[in-house]
Amino acid sequence: MDKVDALPVTTFSATMAAAAGIGARELHRLCESGAIDRIARGLYRRVNLPPANLDLLEIVARRQDAIVCLSSALAHHGLVDAIPTRIDVAVPRGVRTPHTGAPVAWHHFDAATFTLGRTELGIDGSDATIGLYSPERSIVDAYRLRGLEGYEIAPEALKNWLLRSGSHPRALMDIARQLPRASGPLRQALELLS
Repeated sequence: MDKVDALPVTTFSATMAAAAGIGARELHRLCESGAIDRIARGLYRRVNLPPANLDLLEIVARRQDAIVCLSSALAHHGLVDAIPTRIDVAVPRGVRTPHTGAPVAWHHFDAATFTLGRTELGIDGSDATIGLYSPERSIVDAYRLRGLEGYEIAPEALKNWLLRSGSHPRALMDIARQLPRASGPLRQALELLS
């Protein structure tokens, strides 16, 4: 257990464990004894930690550049009532999509605009963070990808966002101008709601 305590993170891969001198047999023995938990294939977590979202931990362990997007980001920001059955995660176009045990819908976004509107979300009960698109970027993406995500989610999110104090349509339009197929539908929706 001393070697596990020496790892700089609470969630670690088998590769990280091997670099710290913990072999596959020792990992298995530590899991059997209850000293560590196996949370996914090749991914482990120290025990006696506060509860954490293990799905998000697995996602960020597999792709550190992953960003929670679309319906999942809108739900996190409280802009839609629907609770997604899967976690929508964006990665840059052209990168490998990892296999996960977590229910993930992977989306490939253009690398040039991938970090536009990115914020960080701390994963409760751990020292890890995952990317999360801002409310404005999430709304723009919902309009931009409405054929994929459904036509009802974008107007609901926009209405809820406009009801919040401090919401400025200009911030939405600034992001929409940088993303393809977003300006027109968003401008029309803002005109209808004004």
